[in-house]
Amino acid sequence: MDSGPKLYAAPDQQPAEQGISLGLWVTIFAAFALFLSPVEQAKASDSSYTVTETFESFEYEIIDPEQQAIWSARPAQASYGPFRVISANMVEMSGTVDSNSPALFQQMLRHYPGIKRIEMIDCDGSVDEEANLNLARQIRRAGISTHVPARGSIRSGAVELFLSGVRHTADSGAEFVVHSWIDEDGLEANDYPPQDPVHAEYLNYYAEMGIPVDKARDFYALTNSVPFSEQLKLSRTDLARFQLLH
Repeated sequence: MDSGPKLYAAPDQQPAEQGISLGLWVTIFAAFALFLSPVEQAKASDSSYTVTETFESFEYEIIDPEQQAIWSARPAQASYGPFRVISANMVEMSGTVDSNSPALFQQMLRHYPGIKRIEMIDCDGSVDEEANLNLARQIRRAGISTHVPARGSIRSGAVELFLSGVRHTADSGAEFVVHSWIDEDGLEANDYPPQDPVHAEYLNYYAEMGIPVDKARDFYALTNSVPFSEQLKLSRTDLARFQLLH
């Protein structure tokens, strides 16, 4: 990037020629300056200047084209937060669980009481873990199954939500990603002592969802072995070892 305007002169010009050229240059420069922005005019008229520029930042949600294709393939009858009703007995889920999700889920069930299956397309977890576990228990009480299709992806708290299905299944090629949880103070699971009640909340949830106690303990330890800022993809072997498919 140039640090400032550069002026070039032809050293072999004669004085008269320089006078004519200088006059012509001044005329051209004045005309050209009319088309310059204020910042560019400042640069052109003074080799010493200070420019302050303001940049507006934008956030974009990057969606995997294959996951978007799954999501867009079937028209929705209605939408309730992260849920899209595809038929009288099936919904698709994509996005993030927040504090409004449990109420929206209940509203959806009132309008579509026959729902029995949730296909989890691209679920990145939650911004409210209490709401996430509340929603999970609602899914279990409603007798709804959860499924992750091939090329579907569930991550972080969405894995806990997946376990809420009365049957929780996945096609080959489905992606499961885990890492440690983090609280509002920036503390992660391993920052709390092993006997802290916060750990029991998760272990009790796994047991409630039918995961054997020893498998639940090992799975919880695995997820917390990975910092919140990192990711661990589970293999089909992992899913079988922890009995996460049912």
